[in-house]
Amino acid sequence: MAQWGEMLRLDLVQGRLSQLYERKFPRHIRHCLSFCIESHDWDSAAVDENKAAACFHALLLYLEQQWNRSVQDSNVLPGPDYPGMKDYLVRHFQDEPQNLARILSGCLQDEKQILASASQYQGRGSPAVEHQWRDLDNGVDELKRQIMEVKKEIRSLEVLYENHDYIEKTWQSKVEQYVGLAQSQAAVREECLRQANFIMRTKEMVLVEILNILKQAEQIVAVLTDVELPEWKRRQQKACVGGPVDTSLDHLQKWFTTVAEVLLQVRQLLQKLQEQSKKYNSADASGLPGEPETFALSLLTKLLANALVVEKQPVMPSIPQRPLILKTSVRFTAAVRFLANLPEFKCLLKVKPVFDKDVEEALIMNGLRQFAFYRDDSKVLDVDSPAGGLVAEFAHMSIKESKMKAKGSCENRLGVTEELHIIKFVTVLQYAGLRCNIEASSLPVVVVSSTNQIPSAWAALMWCSMLSSSEPRNLLLFADPPPLSWQQLSQVLSWQFLSVGQRGLNENQLSMLRDKIVGEYSPAA
Repeated sequence: MAQWGEMLRLDLVQGRLSQLYERKFPRHIRHCLSFCIESHDWDSAAVDENKAAACFHALLLYLEQQWNRSVQDSNVLPGPDYPGMKDYLVRHFQDEPQNLARILSGCLQDEKQILASASQYQGRGSPAVEHQWRDLDNGVDELKRQIMEVKKEIRSLEVLYENHDYIEKTWQSKVEQYVGLAQSQAAVREECLRQANFIMRTKEMVLVEILNILKQAEQIVAVLTDVELPEWKRRQQKACVGGPVDTSLDHLQKWFTTVAEVLLQVRQLLQKLQEQSKKYNSADASGLPGEPETFALSLLTKLLANALVVEKQPVMPSIPQRPLILKTSVRFTAAVRFLANLPEFKCLLKVKPVFDKDVEEALIMNGLRQFAFYRDDSKVLDVDSPAGGLVAEFAHMSIKESKMKAKGSCENRLGVTEELHIIKFVTVLQYAGLRCNIEASSLPVVVVSSTNQIPSAWAALMWCSMLSSSEPRNLLLFADPPPLSWQQLSQVLSWQFLSVGQRGLNENQLSMLRDKIVGEYSPAA
């Protein structure tokens, strides 16, 4: 995986990316030219003027090629501003290409340090997790192998049907050519019966194999939706408050995509079997059991209903290191990804964000503030570049407080920074007879009315991240907040220093903080 791709997939470093490139080099140029930039030796160019000039002109040539390709593909308007990027490079570095080399050399080295720091602390490399992921890889690969075998057998069935059909339609004329050979008619009928029985047995065997595939897929779907996906969401929640964990979606996307593809192929193969039976007037044309089709549909529905995830949690660009804190009338961003990354689903799903969907009753009962989006900000899931996933970027979201209050609402006992809200991203998938309602929820967010409330809001989010780690989220956590152990609090405090200074707190530093915060040591803070 390219270094820039790894950086983008670690939510841990999203805030530090802005710091890294601020006033040094435009981040959007680093993004669009990631492949070209990483293919050159900027360390050598930083100390060699000729190499620096060669690398600089290579970037300009790459931009020119990308622009020409956009023009040929009629992709100028929605595409990147390649001429603008070229103008920036020429204006700032044409006379001093070595300065560009020094900047990129330093930034690339800083990126490597950030990635090394993240990998040092992430838990992905534990033997148990690696073993579990190997099992999933093997199980998914086995599904692919088995579905390929079933495809071959169904193609063989087609040949058997054709041969049997040919004999049935031509045997009468062939028998008439051999007048006096009474046994010919009986022999041909016997051969037809033998072939029909063989076709029946082969078809039954294929159905058994399909059911076995579905049973294996059922186990994998359960692991993906009930184990792997919640674990990823938990890692993402930790990453949002500075936790040094890997939030890459590569593995999940590969598994979701492959299993979805297999289940779609199972439905297609079952339809093919049905069509074969009808086409050749098979005796069992109406007897194809419905269990496999129903089974496949239920598995596919469960998988796809969980395939939408909030890849980048809501964050205001002005405070990238404080995600999940929103302010009314201030722009914030978010991004969702559909893990079943199949071409069939491209531009098929229109995702709409809804503030506090399905929690209206709880909000009204407790008198909490109500919010709504300024406008309908629906986006269509499309292929992003260069990763190639099905992604929707919400870059200009903003909310306003609703003035309406329901009758009989209770007095709100929570402070502004104790109110927890969620944003749900909803869509409907309709494909090949399948209709599936899909939604993904953000982590709990806090809406502040003043920048002075940001520290308190961040403290609430840290507290929430350690205590509310499963769905559905407890949005009334602070109505009766449970205690937080010092072990939990010390961990999240250490993450704050690690995420900003790339170094966590040692035992002595944590002990000093414990004395200042909780006094005499106690199990709960």
